[in-house]
Amino acid sequence: IAMRDTVRDNAKHAIAQLHAIGIKKVVMLTGDNERTAAQISKEAGIDEFYASLKPDDKVTKLRELMQQHEYVAMVGDGVNDAPALAEASVGVAMGAAGTDVALETADVALMADDLEKLVYALKQAKRNQSIVRQNLVLSAIVILVLVVGALTGHFTLPIAVLGHEISEFVVVANGLRMLRFKGAT
Repeated sequence: IAMRDTVRDNAKHAIAQLHAIGIKKVVMLTGDNERTAAQISKEAGIDEFYASLKPDDKVTKLRELMQQHEYVAMVGDGVNDAPALAEASVGVAMGAAGTDVALETADVALMADDLEKLVYALKQAKRNQSIVRQNLVLSAIVILVLVVGALTGHFTLPIAVLGHEISEFVVVANGLRMLRFKGAT
């Protein structure tokens, strides 16, 4: 008799989407044996895997990956994943099936056992980061123009203050775009 975990229905699609949005490498750290890990990795389209790992081994391997790559996100749902979730640049717990310790240790908790929600969260994060950058640049430009204009006499103080207040409304309106994300899978 042989037993093994089954690959989630959308895992292959989710991993393909991760690659499509710029994730360079998807690595599986698992306590499963080598043969099972190889089969699951192949079925899901995972780039690399490490098998037969205990929780401490996962942390060690994660540290090695962090030395090779600028950022490493760890996705997990169990007690065995908690130390690695805490060590990762970003720990992501799979909420519905996740243990309490994994949920509390992770930086992000996905409230569904759907890897495509990770893709959605990453797209949302990239979009939000872009909007925040836009707001920072816009704010810096407006303040620079207003200060220089006020110091050179092109703007009176009330006009500079009014310009600053109007620019704050523009920044807030731009920030509200974060609420209208339609990139759900």
